[in-house]
Amino acid sequence: MIERSRYWVEWPTLSLIALSYCAWAAGTTFLSSVWLPLGIVLTALAIALHSSLQHEVIHGHPVANRMLAQALVFPAIILVIPYLRFRDTHLAHHHDALLTDPYDDPESNYLDPTVWERLPWVVQVLLNFNNTLIGRLLIGPAVSQAAFMLGDWRKARAGDGSVVLGWLWHIPALIPVVLWLVFVSQMPFWAYALSAYAAISILKIRTFLEHQAHERARGRTVIIEDRGLLAFLFLNNNLHVVHHMHPRLPWYRLPKTYFANRDRYLARNNGYRYKSYAEVFRRYLFKAKDPVPHPIWRR
Repeated sequence: MIERSRYWVEWPTLSLIALSYCAWAAGTTFLSSVWLPLGIVLTALAIALHSSLQHEVIHGHPVANRMLAQALVFPAIILVIPYLRFRDTHLAHHHDALLTDPYDDPESNYLDPTVWERLPWVVQVLLNFNNTLIGRLLIGPAVSQAAFMLGDWRKARAGDGSVVLGWLWHIPALIPVVLWLVFVSQMPFWAYALSAYAAISILKIRTFLEHQAHERARGRTVIIEDRGLLAFLFLNNNLHVVHHMHPRLPWYRLPKTYFANRDRYLARNNGYRYKSYAEVFRRYLFKAKDPVPHPIWRR
């Protein structure tokens, strides 16, 4: 248990929030004016880091005041994902007993086998390609966004007020971003949209295999022992079983916690582990790790 005072502040996270905005501002302004591809790359990295920081806020970081914490990451620089919907679906995902469930886990990449069998063959081909890492990078953002918005549309039509509210709050979250792009940014809108798409592609590397189908919930969550740029952009969420076991633990304590108790965590998740993201790319860039229909799912 982490003891906190009434006015605690996690300065490493607060500093990263400031850094993400500075990098985003630099990428959309003078770097884009110097060389647009460099501006696109830095902007994409900044947006990906900002999304990881939103994830930290969802789990109660970096300040005691929840409204202030949410305000720090509320601007929708990723454009298409409302923070409140990200928050609600992600917290629902943290019910470990439901991980990978095609219906009850909002972040599951599996489908009910019966639903899969009814899909047109063209859609099956598309989703099979999406289950390779190269597919997840190229079309994953479009596929997941379409599924996400279709699901929210159905929930809204069914009278789910939290979904409607989440999208309504997305409007004021977009206003400062739009004003920046119109009056300050030196980056064309198409280039910014490309940066946002690339940022989601980067995040898809993390989510690609962080959960697997397994009879026991404890065996469904991965460990990737990476310590490089991707681990930084994901704020060590590649040590995913540690995060699921201790969701209130800040990102900068995850590596020490894991490596001090490595055998315990690998026993916990039945050894579901990869050495690095380089290993993940070598094994699954052009190969699907899992089938799209859930291989052991029973309603």
